[in-house]
Amino acid sequence: MRIILKTFALLTLTLSIGCGSSEDNGGSGGENPNKAVLLFPLNNSECTTGSEVSTTQSSVTFEWNAAQNATLYYVYVKNLNTQTQLQFNAESNTSMEINLLKGTPFSWYVVAKAANGTLAESEKWKFYNAGDAVENYIPFPVDLVAPIMSSSVQGPAVDLEWSGNDIDNDIVNYKVYFGTNPNPTTLIGTVTEERLNQVNTTSNTNYYWKVVTTDEAGNYSTSTIFQFKTF
Repeated sequence: MRIILKTFALLTLTLSIGCGSSEDNGGSGGENPNKAVLLFPLNNSECTTGSEVSTTQSSVTFEWNAAQNATLYYVYVKNLNTQTQLQFNAESNTSMEINLLKGTPFSWYVVAKAANGTLAESEKWKFYNAGDAVENYIPFPVDLVAPIMSSSVQGPAVDLEWSGNDIDNDIVNYKVYFGTNPNPTTLIGTVTEERLNQVNTTSNTNYYWKVVTTDEAGNYSTSTIFQFKTF
């Protein structure tokens, strides 16, 4: 009987130690953060609530929902005309005022950081910071879909694809410039769809391309230059 009791006590002690050790290890590194949910400025919108700062700038309040386990937030804002991106430290706040140029398209997202150092990136949204007395807005520069930037693709015919957007929803066409020049100037197609199929290439060559978007008012925007290599 004593042997049975000793065995039972030893087994109970072993299980107790094992469970306690597991809990300690699980919590030692902290919890990873969830992604922040963006609230304002709204995606693909004209931002009209900025406060006047000067004739060229207004102050825009960025807002997002708190992310579980996040202790710090970084806000990234990119000027889509110049492709200049700035980083702002919002600390533990879920809103932040940032001075921006008027009449300019921007994109933005939030990175949540947990106490254990891990990061979680939110969706990326676009908006226009409204200018004075604007009746028609310039289309957003298109986003690359395919080929992926700096990727290697099989020729000889390659399909180019992108995603366009405009607040006024009056895009007329897309002009595609393509070639081996890092600043492509050869127009190879003017299309109304967000793709250009069967573009001829040669193997083992670097290609560059960009898209110019035009709306009904004659406004236009130029994308960044995309690059890929054929094999």
